[in-house]
Amino acid sequence: MMMNLFTSFDPSTSFNLSLNWLSTLIGLILIPPFFWLIPSRLNMLWLKISLTLHKEFKIILNKTSQESTLIFITLFMFILMNNFLGLFPYIFTSTSHMTLTLSMALPLWLSFMIYGWTNHTMHMFIHLVPQGTPGILMPFMVCIETISNIIRPGTLAVRLSANMIAGHLLLTLLGNTGSSMTMLLINMLLFIQIMLLILESAVSIIQAYVFVILSTLYSSETN
Repeated sequence: MMMNLFTSFDPSTSFNLSLNWLSTLIGLILIPPFFWLIPSRLNMLWLKISLTLHKEFKIILNKTSQESTLIFITLFMFILMNNFLGLFPYIFTSTSHMTLTLSMALPLWLSFMIYGWTNHTMHMFIHLVPQGTPGILMPFMVCIETISNIIRPGTLAVRLSANMIAGHLLLTLLGNTGSSMTMLLINMLLFIQIMLLILESAVSIIQAYVFVILSTLYSSETN
């Protein structure tokens, strides 16, 4: 039973090279180029969200240029789009796989670490020992801080994929039990599934925001 559940996340097709991973780019195909040129309610909403994110990231990064926050806003849009597309039937959820989430988290973390240790070496050493740490605990704090820095890309990747898998498993479990229920129970099950779908929509937004805001915080530590 558990194998049947988790096979719904397998990117398997009749081709040797799985085409399900192309769903990560389906948002770029669906959004026409004139969406960014012709004003509309949806366009204005996205511009307002982008401006809000820019102001928040600018405070964290202590920078004033739009370019410094552009990569994080783009990353937020990419993750959010894939999270939402995964809620539709028969669309592969790419963000539920460590292959994609770790591919986003690891290069970001490596670039932050290389930049920080190359250009701000003393600043990075200072981060290994929190202010006010007793002298006898400093060697242990260095080990703890080093381990916490190393596992950051893993925690970013696991947090996003685990949250996306959990919601989809709940929806799959509830959907598989509908055939053995009475009409009253099916109506109750349908209501529960709608509530879970709304909850999953909120989780999609929250997890995209959490991934990006933590990446921004990691970047700010290297400056």
